[in-house]
Amino acid sequence: MEKQHTNDRTDYSKRSLDQEDVGNDPMVLFASWYKDVQDGSGAEPSAMTLSTAGSVTISSRVVLLRSFDAHGFVFYSNYNSRKAMDMERSPHVALNFFWPDMERQVRIEGKVEQLDAALSDAYFASRPRESQIAAWASDQSRAAEDRKFMDDRFERWKERFGESDVPRPLHWGGYLVRPQRIEFWQGRPNRLHDRIAFEHFADGSWVKVRLQP
Repeated sequence: MEKQHTNDRTDYSKRSLDQEDVGNDPMVLFASWYKDVQDGSGAEPSAMTLSTAGSVTISSRVVLLRSFDAHGFVFYSNYNSRKAMDMERSPHVALNFFWPDMERQVRIEGKVEQLDAALSDAYFASRPRESQIAAWASDQSRAAEDRKFMDDRFERWKERFGESDVPRPLHWGGYLVRPQRIEFWQGRPNRLHDRIAFEHFADGSWVKVRLQP
């Protein structure tokens, strides 16, 4: 295959990130940035890349942030999936948000844990019915013969539940990523981007530092 060169370049210039203005709590700053992208024109503001460490490789995929607070960041998945197996081997994970319309990126490193079952039950009950059925129909990350195989499984589970409520399967639920490091990146001209990182300490405090781009 002939080598392909990528020459696309964007010079970022919309905003700046001043160390004096970001405050001392990265979760408050994240909430502010998240609201900015929600109020803007960006698609899927909740889309984040989750990276996990497998037995021999590092694996990344896009998942959706479903909530966040002072404790961390919550997403949901199949507990039998490849990422779930990775997280069982090692709880150390990384999240990455990239919001190109805002010329912003947030990098998060932390430890992941399963959510309490009651919280997973409550979220599952709020999902669209078709999504609830899909959680039963899919053995996530397992091989399938073809698309018809999956469609047939979905229809069988749909028929099985009929008009009754769909309970949360025990193999599906939530995860909480407790952040240990959060870095905020703001694009700037000439590739001299603004980077401010927060490190979390055992006493609950955060220490911030400006990083060179």
